[in-house]
Amino acid sequence: MGMIRLKIREFAADKGWSLKEVSDRSGVVYSTLRTYARSPGLATVDFTAIQKLARTFDVMIEELVEVVQE
Repeated sequence: MGMIRLKIREFAADKGWSLKEVSDRSGVVYSTLRTYARSPGLATVDFTAIQKLARTFDVMIEELVEVVQE
């Protein structure tokens, strides 16, 4: 099964935002966002959350998601 990592911390750092600020700006629940940011690889992710995060960071979904294992 494929595993992905979301580059939340990198994009947040580029903007100078904390995870709490990303949560407030994106509408993604903080606990979910924190789990996504801390995980080295996820098997499942809420696609709506990915869309919200990509919109918040003003990037394409492909830029936010990194495949770590196929």
